[in-house]
Amino acid sequence: MEPVQFLQTSAVLLGLSALGGAAMALIRFSGKPHPPAWLAMLHGFLAAAGLTLLAFAAATVGVPQLAVIALVLFIAAAGGGVLLNLGYHLKGVPLPKWLVLVHAAIAIVGFACLLIAAFA
Repeated sequence: MEPVQFLQTSAVLLGLSALGGAAMALIRFSGKPHPPAWLAMLHGFLAAAGLTLLAFAAATVGVPQLAVIALVLFIAAAGGGVLLNLGYHLKGVPLPKWLVLVHAAIAIVGFACLLIAAFA
């Protein structure tokens, strides 16, 4: 598989994950303490699949520097997602809005980097 195909497939998976993330953010900012568990799990699964594919591509076929930056940012965003899930959602504690925003901001910048690397 060509490096560009890896990046584009990863971008599709992470884009679908972003749709779920946006839906969850809307749920949280509409006043509910946390989104449904199934949506959080789907979001995490798609993000993990895209991140794993991106990491595999970076380790095996070589990718542009911008894709490596995206990988680092997605790893940071994943850490925030794990904290949101395990530290708050599973305990039934309302998700901190500031952490939702930081998680989203890091992921958005990473996604922008990935899109440029994959489609430019």
